[in-house]
Amino acid sequence: MRFTLAITPSAHVKKRLWAFLLPVILGASIDTSAQPFSVVEGLFNGTMPETMGLQLPVGVEHITVYQGQEGKSQYNHGAVLYSFGNKIYLQWQSSARDEDAADTAVLYASSRDGLHWSEPRILEKARSNAVVTSGGWWSAGDTLYAFINVWPNDLQPRGGHVEVLSSSDGIHWENTGRPTFADGRPLDGVIEQDFHRYHNGRIVTALHRQPGLRATPIYTDDPSALSGWKLGEFANLSVENDVSRELEPSSFQRADGALVMVFRDQQSSFHVLASVSNDNGATWSKTQSTNLPDSRAKQSAGNLPDGSVFLVNNPSSSKVREPLAISLSRDGKIFDRAFLLRAGGNQLAGPRYEGLYKRKGFSYPKSLVWNDSLYVAYGENKEDIVVTRIPLTSLLAH
Repeated sequence: MRFTLAITPSAHVKKRLWAFLLPVILGASIDTSAQPFSVVEGLFNGTMPETMGLQLPVGVEHITVYQGQEGKSQYNHGAVLYSFGNKIYLQWQSSARDEDAADTAVLYASSRDGLHWSEPRILEKARSNAVVTSGGWWSAGDTLYAFINVWPNDLQPRGGHVEVLSSSDGIHWENTGRPTFADGRPLDGVIEQDFHRYHNGRIVTALHRQPGLRATPIYTDDPSALSGWKLGEFANLSVENDVSRELEPSSFQRADGALVMVFRDQQSSFHVLASVSNDNGATWSKTQSTNLPDSRAKQSAGNLPDGSVFLVNNPSSSKVREPLAISLSRDGKIFDRAFLLRAGGNQLAGPRYEGLYKRKGFSYPKSLVWNDSLYVAYGENKEDIVVTRIPLTSLLAH
């Protein structure tokens, strides 16, 4: 690609040039030996943006769980998977046209085989005084918990809190109230959808705390995840306009036992950010930029049954949320394998409907290991809820 610049470029040209060059500059300056993890050189081929030069794993399948409907549910996003009993469950936010609109409700569906899904039900209906969005799942014993993020209309700067619904059959629900810190106070922020259980049963996720959205790791030893939450010792790299640079994290465990939390970089380095905990989530290292390319969006990480690590994201090095790929590591330190999950470019049709913040691509993946497969749920063009299923035999290292 060739550029011709005037001797004294305009401020607009300077801004656009800097936005283009920044990821390249940052990527070139990253010391991979000091990162929480690194990606082997050449794993992604940026000259092939539709696929990044990756191949599909053997046996991959794509299932459309819910298709947006004109004038009724044109916007669908924030899909989150969970297994309970002999079913898997999927919740997402849905509205008639626009993102985070006043009519946003949280829907859910279930499946016994991952291929055939029930008609969606309303998990949390739209509220007149707040927007509700999907907050994830958990279970303890014979009770399934659904976490709902609540964004009050009158709260400034924009932020919110989390409420919990409970059910013994996945059909009938009751409000369980708000999850609490160890001292009894309700959590002061919206919760990240990624809950992971690590050493000695400890549950780790993150809270986007008020005022605004300041991502902070949190953990609890309460098996229900309803109480006992504590803040991990963690310092944001920066906060701009009441939003931290680190956002929307996921996590995994390395072979050496350390926990790694990965973040979206809101300041557009277009690389995954990461922090490490060597004490089961109580304290976290200073966040560092890695050399794993990203689209500045939500991602999904975790461990496969053999302990190896996966991370699903859009490795585009731009705001383009395509293609969708999975990167793999045997030890959580070196990612040396990757597969294509969904191709972008001309292989993906754009949105069918107009709407606020609608965009082409595969947005906000969340994952679940269940019945010998890895399931990845996401919003396609922020209109349809799709699940991609990959046999574990195609992902596990041999």
